[in-house]
Amino acid sequence: MDRFVSHHVLHLDAKGRVSVPAAFRAVLAGDGFDGLYCHPALDRPAVDAGGNALLAEIEALITGFSPYSEEREQFSLALFGTSETLKIDGEGRVVLTEAHKAHAGIKDAVIFVGLGHKFRIWEPDRFRVKLAEATDKVRAFKADLGAQAAAAKPLGARER
Repeated sequence: MDRFVSHHVLHLDAKGRVSVPAAFRAVLAGDGFDGLYCHPALDRPAVDAGGNALLAEIEALITGFSPYSEEREQFSLALFGTSETLKIDGEGRVVLTEAHKAHAGIKDAVIFVGLGHKFRIWEPDRFRVKLAEATDKVRAFKADLGAQAAAAKPLGARER
């Protein structure tokens, strides 16, 4: 598997370390990234994390702006200026920075949530709230898509 999928709840140990799920470490290794690249999510109380695929996405976003433009400067500052490359120890653990924990409201537990090319690290209760919101929005979107598809079918096709 070359994508981050599923979710895993884990606890920080007494030294503030947390194990990166083995499946996520395997994706990072396959991606050729030595460690874990992290930055505060721009629009959520969570930490975005990943490897080369996440870095490539950020590079593509930033290089899409004109050199020396205000947008390029702001995105560079927000994404590179607040990021960290965390070392994964021999037992698969990392230590999240205090700034990242504060941004996400993390105290003693985290949930790693796969998003395909990257994953997010959340405080579990905050994630549950966002998941419920996302699920409601997706259900409404699905219903709209179904209604649009039904309206687009020719009359004869709807009667079958």
